[in-house]
Amino acid sequence: MSDFSTARRLETAVQSVVIGQAPVIRRVLCSMIAGGHVLLEDYPGTGKTTLAKAIAKAIGGTEFKRVQFTPDLLPSDILGVSVLDPRTQEFRFHAGPIFTDILLADEINRASPRTQSALLEAMAERQATIEGERHDLKGLFFVIATQNPVEFRGTYPLPEAQMDRFALQCSLGYVTAEEEAAILADQQDHHPVDVLEPVVSREEILELMKQARQIRFSEELRGYVVAIVSATRGRPEIQLPASPRASLALMKVSQALALFEGEAFVSPEQIQSMAADVIAHRLVLAPEAKYAGLSARQIVADIIAETPVPV
Repeated sequence: MSDFSTARRLETAVQSVVIGQAPVIRRVLCSMIAGGHVLLEDYPGTGKTTLAKAIAKAIGGTEFKRVQFTPDLLPSDILGVSVLDPRTQEFRFHAGPIFTDILLADEINRASPRTQSALLEAMAERQATIEGERHDLKGLFFVIATQNPVEFRGTYPLPEAQMDRFALQCSLGYVTAEEEAAILADQQDHHPVDVLEPVVSREEILELMKQARQIRFSEELRGYVVAIVSATRGRPEIQLPASPRASLALMKVSQALALFEGEAFVSPEQIQSMAADVIAHRLVLAPEAKYAGLSARQIVADIIAETPVPV
């Protein structure tokens, strides 16, 4: 399958830069191919920004922009603004960094909720309403947002509506000692991302996105996805359950995963492997569940274990 070879070329190129993170790299790429967005939550220095840069450089013809989120960042700094041209006495729209193929929203929780909300419409509907006028976001438009899970001073937790816009939430984690030694060797003279050459084109990625939607997803598996997501509703330990947007995201990223694995159809195992990354960050646990030491990922794992698998 030519689409499988394209996916593997991209994955291999990114893995050559971000060492020891193969499972997370595949999940992030699956989210992109599924048309979703990713929230990377991990400690400083684990490679979140490098991963975003590597993906952008590996895809030829893409536009990559980075926004460093800070408390004084305004919505217009992301969306754009109309500026009066003194020569023509007309307002000319200057597009913000959101008009790009790949957007790195670095330390997204450092900006105010007002600024964070500037991304809501764009991430959900691929459009931005600026000064009453709608602007469509054409092409790829893939958002990779990062945040540090241990820093709370000067940060604003992402609201539930914003969390629901991310198809996946992933963590990179620390690599092994051997992998860390390989990173040191790779960066002794230069950073690998600086010399990374494009291995796929923007058009090939857009074609991959179309191919992923053609991966067979049976009626039984649709029922399985709905059963998993709906099981988050009515559980006493969950205050805010997952919405149908979670079901859609789980279906699409499972199709993308099947494409990366060279399969023509989705299997229950692929759905199970993606479920926690798709669902857990959307859940708000009841206070008593938090006090009991439960986590959203643990609850999703319990739900998967309890839900009958279609045969």
